[in-house]
Amino acid sequence: MKRKPVVLIPSCNRVLGHYPFHIAGKKYAEAVRLAGCLPLVVPAMAPDEIDDLLDVADGMLLTGSPSNVHPVHFGEDVHDAALPLDPDRDSWTLPLIPRLLARGIPLFAICRGFQETNVALGGSLYQAVHEVPGQHDHRGATDAEPEVTYGEAHPVDVMPGGLLHTVLGGGPIKVNSVHGQGVKRLAPGLRIEARAPDGLVEAFSVEAAPAFNLCVQWHPEWRAASNPVSVRLFTAFGDACRAYRDRHRAGPEPDR
Repeated sequence: MKRKPVVLIPSCNRVLGHYPFHIAGKKYAEAVRLAGCLPLVVPAMAPDEIDDLLDVADGMLLTGSPSNVHPVHFGEDVHDAALPLDPDRDSWTLPLIPRLLARGIPLFAICRGFQETNVALGGSLYQAVHEVPGQHDHRGATDAEPEVTYGEAHPVDVMPGGLLHTVLGGGPIKVNSVHGQGVKRLAPGLRIEARAPDGLVEAFSVEAAPAFNLCVQWHPEWRAASNPVSVRLFTAFGDACRAYRDRHRAGPEPDR
């Protein structure tokens, strides 16, 4: 029996009490398992370790996080110093993204991961979407129960002819909305896959990448198994990871 594809999940960096920890949300690992893959949470990596890490990957799930990408990476100062940042995560996920895409390793990026991908490829972000004229407030209720925070917030229009349209068979679809930042300038080579009612980019893909890649601003991992749209998305991602495994992991499986 073939082993399950290995999907990397980047950890975030937190100080709990007096001690630093690497952490990742359980819901992301569960979503990777829903895709039929094996989740592997990865701590912060040194730049010279990235290629060794990619050698063992059959896919990558770039997760959401309470932290934001540091705006220095798109040429801006910090707009709100009260919001959390995670420079240790930036230091390795941003250089990893183009290398992963060039190898043809499947990528599914969510919320912060969506924003990371845009920045890593040369785009920029609104640091406070709700302060931009004409844009809606896309933040979730921070003091509400999770079912409310991650409840359906608005529809998104799926662009015809793209990957998302192929996976879902059309749209619009209803999504949750738990983000304060969003795409300001789309990086070169990205194809818009979906937009919110106010025109904000809600999904994109890297058009020239040789394998499955989808980046979404909402949180499909939230109770994914009971959401038909999420099931389709993670099934498509899992299929791509299995295809990558089959192309790149030739040879006998180890004895167990």
